Amino acid sequence: YVAFTTIPGLTGVIITLVLILMVTSSTEFIRRNYFEVFWYTHHLFLIYFAGLVIHGIAGLVRGQTEESIEEVPPQRCVSYVTYKDEDCRHECCKDPEFGSIPAESWKWVLAPVLLYTFERILRVWRARQKVVVTKVVMHPARVLELQMQKKGFCMEVGQYVFVNCPAISLLEWHPFTLTSAPEEDFFSIHVRLAGDWTERLIDTFQQQKLEMPRIEVDGPFGTASEDVFQYEVAMLVGAGIGVTPFASILKSIWYKFQQNDQTLKTKKIYFYWLCRDTGAFAWFNDLLASLEQKMAESGKADFLTYRLFLTGWDSSIANNVALHFDTTTDTLTGLRHKTIFGRPMWNSEFAAVAAAHPRSVVGVFLCGPDALAKSLQKSCHQHSSLDPRKVKFYFNKENF
Repeated sequence: YVAFTTIPGLTGVIITLVLILMVTSSTEFIRRNYFEVFWYTHHLFLIYFAGLVIHGIAGLVRGQTEESIEEVPPQRCVSYVTYKDEDCRHECCKDPEFGSIPAESWKWVLAPVLLYTFERILRVWRARQKVVVTKVVMHPARVLELQMQKKGFCMEVGQYVFVNCPAISLLEWHPFTLTSAPEEDFFSIHVRLAGDWTERLIDTFQQQKLEMPRIEVDGPFGTASEDVFQYEVAMLVGAGIGVTPFASILKSIWYKFQQNDQTLKTKKIYFYWLCRDTGAFAWFNDLLASLEQKMAESGKADFLTYRLFLTGWDSSIANNVALHFDTTTDTLTGLRHKTIFGRPMWNSEFAAVAAAHPRSVVGVFLCGPDALAKSLQKSCHQHSSLDPRKVKFYFNKENF
């Protein structure tokens, strides 16, 4: 009766159910496979906090009044009140009086709610700034590239933004890593088909005729990849579309070479890209080809060492590669470095880097799945020397 007919009881039931829904929908399985369920149920926190604030308004919890505390002090009279005789005449034998305790949960909720409200207002204002889509490119394997401009937009390498398309959903915002460089006069993202929202976004831009769909952008936001230029030696590892933050880094390096930037601290970059199909390599083939040419012309051909790994192939691809094995460029990518079939042997790769840079601090950056992250983290520990004067590997990761 109390649970469903009083304010404290009813709000307690509601906020408990809300908390159960939020916790269960936040599991990795739900987030990965039913993102919309996670997204919308997580916004039930508004109901949770509202219920928490009014939970104690009815005064169901009662405490001893101030007057009663003076007449029957708990510290002195506890034994008399607990074990009171019928004929007790002591002053402590008087029955204590109780009154409702005022609700105080709002004091603990007020500060976080004010901070959240300020942050939401700031993000809404920032997201409402006009975004102009200057170029749309459809890459192989259904990867959509959007090049955009926004007044006052300032980015660093490896950062990401939240993107909303009102024509698809007014409330859904999805994170995408920026693939452009800070030196460019636009910012870009690459969108891979990975669910209902991305499929509808790709279809919307493929089918649009005269009027470009409206895009809202919130950000940019920082990631670990921003620190790549703090290391003299960097190992960049991307899996599939996880190459996007490194595209931004490689583009920025290309511009730094063009501008003859003397402040560039990085002396060597090892870039590893793992893909399941050959079509994925076409996303940034032009960028890698330009880097090859520019570094060869500037006499820094050894600055960038990159390895492309094809983890899924069939007999026709293997036969084609075997027939053209002696050509100077790779038959799959057209680049000078040949594509490697299979997965990297990380122990061998780390050992080679450690041998080439015995006294360096090496930054290892990953954008990829957890399984790959565990392998790289293990290799970083194994190949880092206990001697502070020798090679050290520092692991940084982003998950998608």
